[in-house]
Amino acid sequence: MKTKIKIMWLGHSAFKLVSPAEKTILIDPFLSQNPKTPESEKNQKAVDFILLTHGHEDHTGDTLQIAKETGAKVLSIVELSGLLKQDGLVAEQAVEMNKGGSITLADFTVTMTNANHSSSLGGRYAGEPAGLIISFDDDITVYHAGDTNIMPDFDLYNTLYTPDVSILPIGDYYTMGVKEAILAAEMLQSDVFLPCHYGTFPVLTGSPQDFKKGVEDALNSRVLIPKPGDWISL
Repeated sequence: MKTKIKIMWLGHSAFKLVSPAEKTILIDPFLSQNPKTPESEKNQKAVDFILLTHGHEDHTGDTLQIAKETGAKVLSIVELSGLLKQDGLVAEQAVEMNKGGSITLADFTVTMTNANHSSSLGGRYAGEPAGLIISFDDDITVYHAGDTNIMPDFDLYNTLYTPDVSILPIGDYYTMGVKEAILAAEMLQSDVFLPCHYGTFPVLTGSPQDFKKGVEDALNSRVLIPKPGDWISL
């Protein structure tokens, strides 16, 4: 890896990244109602960008409040962006895009990819779910898969984007479980994997230790299992 970024898992699928240019990025900021988010991280006061994978409330979470308080730009698929604007997001803060598209924000570029899931916001259709490829200028790439099932697209994303770090859901029930996530990791071939979307609620039973063992037995890769609120430097 050619650069240094910092990543913090905030519980569930929420992550905070700090870019080499010191830009703070939140992904799927389900925080105030998230039982796994540390109290010190439930209120985010300095945020430059919010990136959303899809509209479900355990992913959009505190987006509108954080955007209002910080002026952060909010990137999402076009239908979800429209709903957020209906609900109070200032139009100038909205970054609308769709799958296959890329946009450069500060010192990184975001590409929206496929995810195999569903998406709604408050019972309203919110477009399709997505994953996010975040490519930093100094050539480290982070892939947040969003909520997804196993799909052959992971092999394509390895070929197209070669993510250094891949964040994969493992919880089962609403997303793929450990068995599927291990196969996804084998297709992606990233240097580092971070599991997410597990343990937040009793139904999300996927074991990060089982994921770690399966991936590290199959690949020359590392699986990191941080505690919510701990920084990872890459």
